[in-house]
Amino acid sequence: MIEDNQIQAKVSPFAMRKGEIKVFDGKDGYVSMNQIIQKINIGHISEVHFGVLKFINQFEFLTSRQLFQLLKLENYDIKDQDKLNNKLEQLIKNKILTRYYFTSEEGNGIYRVYCMEKMGKYLLTSREIESNWQPSDNAKPVEMIKKKLAGNQLVIAYMRKSHYFTKYTLKPIITAKQASKKFKATVLMEYTYDNKKYNFIFEAIRREENWENKLVERMKLWKDFYDNFVPGDSEFMALPQLVFLSEDNMHSAEIFKILLMNKVNIEKITHYFTTDLAQNEENLSKSLYDFALEGGKYKLRNVEAKILG
Repeated sequence: MIEDNQIQAKVSPFAMRKGEIKVFDGKDGYVSMNQIIQKINIGHISEVHFGVLKFINQFEFLTSRQLFQLLKLENYDIKDQDKLNNKLEQLIKNKILTRYYFTSEEGNGIYRVYCMEKMGKYLLTSREIESNWQPSDNAKPVEMIKKKLAGNQLVIAYMRKSHYFTKYTLKPIITAKQASKKFKATVLMEYTYDNKKYNFIFEAIRREENWENKLVERMKLWKDFYDNFVPGDSEFMALPQLVFLSEDNMHSAEIFKILLMNKVNIEKITHYFTTDLAQNEENLSKSLYDFALEGGKYKLRNVEAKILG
């Protein structure tokens, strides 16, 4: 597998493309549970297969590269990406997982996205592993899946590279008190630095259709949460740091401009940004950016955050 710092891509694989749609790449037909149990009994479906299933149940959508990184982190016996791809193909054929790819005016995407099937949920339940998967989850649109993939890659990067990272929570629930609404962020990360715990909330933003107006409405909820925060709100004893996960630096500038023009910027915190490709760096301490006012203009500035390193 190519290491992160060897990737030469200039455009994030999780960025939105014009006219992009999701295409089914799984298997049709029927497979009985008895057939699957027989394959488990003779060893054709192993603990590595169950490891794949566990991670997809947790992260919802994953690429084969992300799965390989997660399996290696937990010391599963998987030699290389090709071996994993063979196991994924087995899970697809047995209707335990399914698969999609993205296509647009620019052509087909370079990766496949793996997600659960009904048989996968049954197998997890048999091992007393809770699964909230339902068939409608696989009907999510491209932008929602890409937000998930970008957020998942961020988590994997910190799990692999950050010395101070301690835990993560996918889709943490945040309460906007004045609006009486609960909403979910992309991911909450906890870091421990100098014996103190710090919380960073990452919010993945994509250039989906009408994304600017959607961002304004979303920021009204975030502003409600921060402006009215008291210790204990949404289970935080201190203000968490919000970080926008954008497609690229230009996208970060577009987001920041929207915040200022629509007066939905949050005065209690500094607005930090990171990008999909910034997670490919070996040291993540310089993966954050902010906008500093210089000569009457805001300019993107790299910020060193040792806590992320």
